[in-house]
Amino acid sequence: MEAQAHGYHVDAASTDELKQLSTVSPISLNASVWRGNDEEIMASAMDFKDHLGRVWISFPVGEDQQRSAQFRADLVQKIREDWPDTASLPIMPSGAIPLTDDLIRTPTGYVVKSSEAGKYTAQPH
Repeated sequence: MEAQAHGYHVDAASTDELKQLSTVSPISLNASVWRGNDEEIMASAMDFKDHLGRVWISFPVGEDQQRSAQFRADLVQKIREDWPDTASLPIMPSGAIPLTDDLIRTPTGYVVKSSEAGKYTAQPH
């Protein structure tokens, strides 16, 4: 696994934990890649009620941005080899991923529907 190749480990919710989590909202996968003794999260993967069966993986910038970027690049390459239909999600200026209903799948990944784009523009404070 890619996490081990980088010296990281994976913590994943068990079937019983997923059943318990699903009492609040359906979920079938919840896992994270960690550096050290859970010192730093390197990636998080989960699905959710509005994208059940479609796992979204997020990558924090990381304490060491170069190390984090290399892990992200290696993992994404492996994912695309194993699942060629994988699509990227847009990241908004706030760092958030748009709501599922606001996304459209295109040949190059997901994009925000133009009718919903205003929700995600940075607002001056």
